[in-house]
Amino acid sequence: MAKEKASESNAGGATPKYAMPRLKTMYRETVLPKLRNEFDIENPMAAPKLEKITLNIGLGEASRNYKLLEVAQRELSAITGQHATITRAKKSIAAFKLREGMAIGTRVTLRGDRMWEFLDRLIATALPRVRDFRGVSQKSFDGRGNYTLGIKEHTIFPEVDAAKVDQLKGLNVTFVTTAGNDERARFLLQELGMPFARN
Repeated sequence: MAKEKASESNAGGATPKYAMPRLKTMYRETVLPKLRNEFDIENPMAAPKLEKITLNIGLGEASRNYKLLEVAQRELSAITGQHATITRAKKSIAAFKLREGMAIGTRVTLRGDRMWEFLDRLIATALPRVRDFRGVSQKSFDGRGNYTLGIKEHTIFPEVDAAKVDQLKGLNVTFVTTAGNDERARFLLQELGMPFARN
């Protein structure tokens, strides 16, 4: 009888407890107070935060070989856990035999929990797999608090099976923040664990 009641209560649909991404918790509990103290920010809503992460693979050869683009799209989807979209040329450039609307790459924009989970995997797993890794450049900020990281080989991500890769692909990872300037954005990313190289 007791077993029946227990099974009924489980079947009643007790919602599983939500597990917040590790870096999201770290931001709220550790990084946010540090940011407010460092930059004398009274309102926590005004503190710099990570808004989105965009990953982009550019493939000029895709205009001549569409299969390359399909492979890149599949690999980028595996890396991020989100379906990658095709990027197309916005204007024609005769010198590159490029016509407006041609497929030239693939990209993904991550927000929310997927963004935090990707950042965690990038810092803890992917970047340490870069050969002779000495940290990422501090010079890739755009002046408005956004940071772009260039990765030469997409095989540093464990989601990509290096044995099945025909061609190494480079990708850009852009971190869009609400910091407004490079100093605050650098502090934010550094506190989240971004391994910046010493200049």
